[in-house]
Amino acid sequence: MIETDILIIGAGPTGLFAVFEAGLLKLKCHIIDGLPQPGGQLTELYPKKPIFDIPGFPSVLAGDLVDNLMEQIKQFQPGFTLNEKAETIEKQEDGTFIVTTDKGTQHHAKAVAIAGGLGSFEPRKPILKDLEFYEQEDRGVEYFVKDPEKFRNKKVVISGGGDSALDWSIFLANVASEVTLVHRRNEFRGALDSVEKVQELKKAGKIRLITPGEVVGFKGSERIESVDIEINGARMNVETDYFIPLFGLTPKLGAIANWGLEIEKNAIKVNNALDYQTNIEGIYAIGDINTYPGKLKLILCGFHEATLMCQSVFNRLNPGKKYVLKYTTVSGVDGFDGTRKEAEKAVVKSIE
Repeated sequence: MIETDILIIGAGPTGLFAVFEAGLLKLKCHIIDGLPQPGGQLTELYPKKPIFDIPGFPSVLAGDLVDNLMEQIKQFQPGFTLNEKAETIEKQEDGTFIVTTDKGTQHHAKAVAIAGGLGSFEPRKPILKDLEFYEQEDRGVEYFVKDPEKFRNKKVVISGGGDSALDWSIFLANVASEVTLVHRRNEFRGALDSVEKVQELKKAGKIRLITPGEVVGFKGSERIESVDIEINGARMNVETDYFIPLFGLTPKLGAIANWGLEIEKNAIKVNNALDYQTNIEGIYAIGDINTYPGKLKLILCGFHEATLMCQSVFNRLNPGKKYVLKYTTVSGVDGFDGTRKEAEKAVVKSIE
């Protein structure tokens, strides 16, 4: 059983920043996320795309923002349960909660903050015959590259035209024995440097590029042995050990929709006049997953909501204890790991 003060469901930017704000209040956090790494949409969908509305950053790459947030919260030592989805929640008689994931990992928390962005993400799947068979038991279809070494010296076919397809084609070009990138259009919607890198690797013979093309079928009895690719009405067969379709992710509330929370248009209703608490005391929703009058689905709004949520949790867990807000420029930041960050002290010296 994992014990924590605040259990955060969702490791996107809002969930990560909540760890920092909780840490300032000496509250310990643990994060659950269905993806294999922190960052949510920023990491999974557009890590190399710039964001222009983060205060203090005229422009910051989504992946860099995640890296910065991870560095910012490191001293508060958050725990992570990754590649697992929050499945059930049970409120205890003392007002605490036990949250169990789809893999059976149990978490005991004094408060729960749902920061699941647009919900749990599920891969967009191609409509192909026997797809479900090849998804199972390492038979060849993969939707995430969780461990690149799995593809060492293997033949890989990647399908897609966005950042994920480009980035993993580039990465696996130095891991797999053969990488084929298939896209139904000639144009790619990704970072320019990634498109240019794929072009270079194609010229060097390290990536086979098939455009416009589309994977339309599989061959192989026990597992994938090859894929059929349609090109301008004609078909070609390409031998492969793995097929990785990277068509983006579909957001869904998933099991959270069954927790008795008040839902409106696939979002969780909260009290924005006070602390972003849901209709169940002790459960909060922050970031894109919540809704209230005037709601804006912006990262900077999620940061604000996370801050007020943490203040509310502190007051709930410490009734009658007054918290005096201090600016970090004055108070500094004391990490749970014994580190301290503070502004440089002014030098007191007389002028002769």
